Amino acid sequence: MNKILLIIQREYFSRVKKKSFIVMTFLTPLLIAGVYALIGYFTYKGIKDTHDNVAVVSDNKTLTEQLQTDKNTSYTYLKSSLEDAKKDLNKSDYDYILYLPEFTLEAPKGIELFGAKQAGMSLNRRISGDIEELIRTQKLKQSGISQADLDKLKTDVDITTKKIAETGDEKESSAGASSFIAFTAGIMMFMFIMLYGVQVMRGVIEEKTSRIIEVMVSSVKPFQLMMGKIIGIALVGLTQFMLWIVLTLAISTAAVSIFVNKEDVKEIAAAQAQSQVTQANPQMAAASTQAGPIGDIQKSLAGLDIGKIVFVFIFFFLGGYLFYSALYAAIGSAVDSETETQQFMMPVMLPLLLGYALSLSVVTNDPYGSTAFWLSMVPFTSPIAMVVRIPYGVPTWELVLSMAVLVAGFVATVWIAGRIYRVGILMYGKKTTFKEMFKWFTYKN
Repeated sequence: MNKILLIIQREYFSRVKKKSFIVMTFLTPLLIAGVYALIGYFTYKGIKDTHDNVAVVSDNKTLTEQLQTDKNTSYTYLKSSLEDAKKDLNKSDYDYILYLPEFTLEAPKGIELFGAKQAGMSLNRRISGDIEELIRTQKLKQSGISQADLDKLKTDVDITTKKIAETGDEKESSAGASSFIAFTAGIMMFMFIMLYGVQVMRGVIEEKTSRIIEVMVSSVKPFQLMMGKIIGIALVGLTQFMLWIVLTLAISTAAVSIFVNKEDVKEIAAAQAQSQVTQANPQMAAASTQAGPIGDIQKSLAGLDIGKIVFVFIFFFLGGYLFYSALYAAIGSAVDSETETQQFMMPVMLPLLLGYALSLSVVTNDPYGSTAFWLSMVPFTSPIAMVVRIPYGVPTWELVLSMAVLVAGFVATVWIAGRIYRVGILMYGKKTTFKEMFKWFTYKN
């Protein structure tokens, strides 16, 4: 046991003391925040700054209304023919030509959009939406129904979802918050298992090719070496993960405080606008204090057991990592270079990829179905499937059973990998096959 602890200590401190580890640990949350900020900025800028000039050539006598210019699209009706408009396209100020042929309001067909450059999907959607709204407005007028009368028929419905616990208590829940946490946890679990599992494999290959392993196995057993390496790198990953959580929370808190300070004026104005309503109806006062995006976030998170979610994530992160790292260690011991790992990595990666793909599609849509249940029970897929399911609520017996099966799977995997590792770690210059690895597994001590 002391030898395993020494190996764990060596693997841990040799990595956390590296400049690359320190730099990336502190830099990664900033990079992630920066990427999301850039995505948000350019998405907003693209929507705000996009403006297209569209010339309309209409041969349609059924449509008596005309398309109206808005902040993103300007419509100019031409009296010339379509052919003349096409000829003048490159010389004109407009970017596209919209052709409206004769059609009925029930079956609008033959509409075409011409341009010197390919029209984007957003422009297509905007123009289609504008034409649909134009046809709808004209149908309403022909039916004798005004837009104002139609608006009176609309009623907004806000449904508050609640979960009834086994004790009978009611808790507010949010499908949006649950889905967001599920997606985030699933992606992070997939990334961590792949990242740190491959680190174990690379570490084994490095020691094997440098022949350091020959000296080390003279004082420790191969199994002890494998376990020390796996657990040591697991602690490195857990340390980095916890630091990322702390740094991300700090960055998020700072960003929210800056955002709230900038929005103080708007919030005060909104509060003043609602003051008369809340004074007239005191019951609405409590609800009004929770209005707005910040209130919605607080309300969504209030119904989630964040402590349980974090605990389950850490457990399945460690369990999933240990399960797959044993397989990666076996692969690293069987090859002489990273170029030879591809044929062995694919069978190991496929279950993880399958669990990732199904968890972010099937499980999020039906977290209580049979597919979600079995994915969260099989050790190859449970690390991702269970962390995706947990925000929606998982029965205690299912959670305990999944944890027990994962631990049993890890023990079995380590035993199998250890039998391959003990032989493969000292094999050089021979191309390894699955048949050869099976022989190593069956060797007697």
